[in-house]
Amino acid sequence: MKGTRSVFSDPVDPPPQGTPWTVLHLLRWSTDYLKEKGIGGGRLDVEHLLADILGMDRLQLYLHFDRPVSPEELDTFKPRLLDRARRKPLQYILGKTSFRELSLRTDPRALIPRPETEELVEAVLGRVQEWDGRALSALDIGTGSGAIALSLALEGPFERIVATDRSEDALALAQENARELGLQDRVTFRAGEGLEPLEAGERFSVVVSNPPYVTEEEFEVLEPEIRSWEPRDALVASEGGMSVLLELVEGAGSVLAPGGLLALEVGSGQAQGVAERIRSVSGFGAPAVLRDLSRRDRIVLASWEPPAPS
Repeated sequence: MKGTRSVFSDPVDPPPQGTPWTVLHLLRWSTDYLKEKGIGGGRLDVEHLLADILGMDRLQLYLHFDRPVSPEELDTFKPRLLDRARRKPLQYILGKTSFRELSLRTDPRALIPRPETEELVEAVLGRVQEWDGRALSALDIGTGSGAIALSLALEGPFERIVATDRSEDALALAQENARELGLQDRVTFRAGEGLEPLEAGERFSVVVSNPPYVTEEEFEVLEPEIRSWEPRDALVASEGGMSVLLELVEGAGSVLAPGGLLALEVGSGQAQGVAERIRSVSGFGAPAVLRDLSRRDRIVLASWEPPAPS
């Protein structure tokens, strides 16, 4: 790290006066380096990267500012900092992320789980708590890293959970996460598009999905961390980002048990359109639209209430 910060191909050199790198010096230098690369919030990223390498909690760094960083630790830190400067998401560099009560393996095979999806899980858990005495099952469509299905398995009262994804790579990641969390016997994973992987006659208490809902135009102006690294097919949908959402609304009744719940995460400005389509499908009760912590309409819930056979 010598000379200009725009050149980072040389080996890491000690700071001035020949003194060893310390945690504080490395934090300051690396934060400035990321700032010059146009990355806001670089200090937090550096803290996470360095804490992971040093085997401590991020906040513990503040108790070890004078700790020397060994050459071996610097050799591990440097390529990670370079990756972040190239706009690789922090979660992919670390290879993990937190989601509710889970620590999930995270890599470019699947989207990075977002806080909004944590709220989707919370909405589902809140609703099923009212269903005492039922034998509950859940279907997670487009499971990605497995965040939703595995959270429901860990936190919810579900006896059976099926998670599907059209991406074999994403499904493999979800299965790895299930094994690492000891939940492999609680979730069944199936490959396929939409409802295709389901068997004839299967019914579920809950159908939940965080499907692709980004438009082509929105995708082109997303941050490089998303546009260049996360799987495009898991983000973008046609028809103004609504195609997959509307397909799920149209098809969910074929796999929902009477009294069951459809729970969808939607994009900005899409909630009312999804709610309107739900109202047009015979068998659904009145949809509910929930806001996320940023006060944006983000979650649409609807109960499946088909008329009883005459």
